[in-house]
Amino acid sequence: MSILEKITSPDDIKIVKKELLTSLAREIRSKIVNTVSKTGGHIASSLGVVDLTIALLYCFNAKKDKFIWDVGHQAYAYKILTGRKDRFDTLRQYKGISGFPKRSESQYDAFGAGHASTSISAALGFAVARDLNKEDYKIISIIGDGSMTGGLAFEGLQNAGTLDKDMLVILNDNQMFISQKVGVLAGYLTKLLNAKGVKKVEDRILKIASNLKFLNFASIKKIVKRFKVILFPGLMFEEMGFSYVGPIDGHNINQLIDILEKVKNIKGPVLLHIATKKGKGYKFAEANPTKFHGIGPFDISTGKTLSLKKVTYTEVFSKAIVKLAEKDDKIVAITAAMPDGTGLKSFSKNFPDRFFDVGIDEGHAVTFAAALAAGGMKPVVAIYSTFMQRALDNIIHDVALQNLPVVMMLDRAGIVGEDGPTHHGAFDLSYLKCIPNLTIMAPANETELQDMLNTALTLKNPSVIRYPRGSGTREASFQRDFELLEVGKAKLEREGKDACIVCLGNVLQICLEAADKLKEKGINVSVLNMRFLKPFDEESVKNILTYTNKIVTVEEGSLLGGMGETVKSVLSGTEAKIKSIGIADEFIEHGKQSLIRELCGLSAENIIKIIEQF
Repeated sequence: MSILEKITSPDDIKIVKKELLTSLAREIRSKIVNTVSKTGGHIASSLGVVDLTIALLYCFNAKKDKFIWDVGHQAYAYKILTGRKDRFDTLRQYKGISGFPKRSESQYDAFGAGHASTSISAALGFAVARDLNKEDYKIISIIGDGSMTGGLAFEGLQNAGTLDKDMLVILNDNQMFISQKVGVLAGYLTKLLNAKGVKKVEDRILKIASNLKFLNFASIKKIVKRFKVILFPGLMFEEMGFSYVGPIDGHNINQLIDILEKVKNIKGPVLLHIATKKGKGYKFAEANPTKFHGIGPFDISTGKTLSLKKVTYTEVFSKAIVKLAEKDDKIVAITAAMPDGTGLKSFSKNFPDRFFDVGIDEGHAVTFAAALAAGGMKPVVAIYSTFMQRALDNIIHDVALQNLPVVMMLDRAGIVGEDGPTHHGAFDLSYLKCIPNLTIMAPANETELQDMLNTALTLKNPSVIRYPRGSGTREASFQRDFELLEVGKAKLEREGKDACIVCLGNVLQICLEAADKLKEKGINVSVLNMRFLKPFDEESVKNILTYTNKIVTVEEGSLLGGMGETVKSVLSGTEAKIKSIGIADEFIEHGKQSLIRELCGLSAENIIKIIEQF
């Protein structure tokens, strides 16, 4: 029986002999690699913290103490060792365990975390609640994968240093902030690991001192070492009120245990800095941590993904912006630590001076873009829909209020699949629709995405283009000249007098499928592709009533505040009978995109059923 097979709860780790913990780490890494090769997931980050996870559960009381993972995709080993080992093969599958910490899933998940930079604020909240309730437990925040570059992390640091509460922050520095090191802090943490600049100064002084016979070399060496301590970059955290420890090897379990035992009873906030390797223990993840940050099913022996790769909306955007930027040197591109995920890697290579990765700072990205626009540039900000929620204030005050021509590309809009409720882009249409000056577009296919980007770059006001994860329905040509769309004008895709399907975005294909199947049954329906949520083509919607009062609205977004509500508002007071399909007023669980869409009623069969009921 393997060591891992004997562990049914985190308490079991404490009775494993220390010399066997390294073997346990190997078994856990093997389980993670084998499982994620089938389910897909965030493998590289979790492989990097296996040793730390073992050490934490060895030193702390998991049933009592609070572990807060930031971001949560580091927590696979933690899930395995906290009672979810036997269910780990259901990772990210519908009704299976989540790919992130989830309070409703386990007593050991103290705080959910699908987005970055939240753990220090959360840890401080727990610390204050603990002290007010006169309770006694430890609080450990594990922050990594670039989460420390986020502004929220520093808000938490400064408040924690001020309140001086007992809490431990572990900075997991894997030198890979999802895609690459970003910003001044990234370089600062790298210096923390090797202190090359300090070492050069130290070597030079000692070399000079050794040649000056009248100086006491031993005394000079002591003085230099004291100055080295003073110069050591960890003082930044000390100045913020934290006791700083590190950096230490994050893959030496025994050393981690020794350090954790020493620091866990230090009063006040403590920051422990550990150095890890993203993808540790699986050669392909170590060699390409960006690819294995988040990956679909893959062949363990080769590291190659198994799915047949179709051209995605992201790749179409990637090629389209490069093509447009070749003709217009005013176009600049901005992302928040996701150049690969948003498709801007190619742009960054072609136009390095016009590409900006700001780190995990979505709000800054938007305000930065606003000023670029005010300065005469044409900024394109590419951020996942779920992450753009963090920049709502910046969109309103810095972009829309000043009516600046910033183009915001919202990738992964709608249902994203296995990453679940923290990542579904369900709310963008609803929270953006109420903001003045915005033009909001949703392409039905890849060709429309090209044309919408081309159109957006000609506008004098801000615009948003939201598009889904994955491939579309039409192969986009890059040989043609991109068109300029008539802003706010819908497109009638099918004509029929018995009913009308009004849709927005990538759901057009299922609407056309429903129309074709209904026609076979003798029911002729029209399909109106709105294309724009703002400005909204009220004229085309009102025209529906000239031939039918039976209307079905379809969108892959929240029904509250979405396109369907806009249609109902336009036709208010008429005899229109309207049924709306979309995402209900609830958080949608994780599972395959196709399954989740089916559960939300986003299928041709459901549209047919509703129209037949009419």
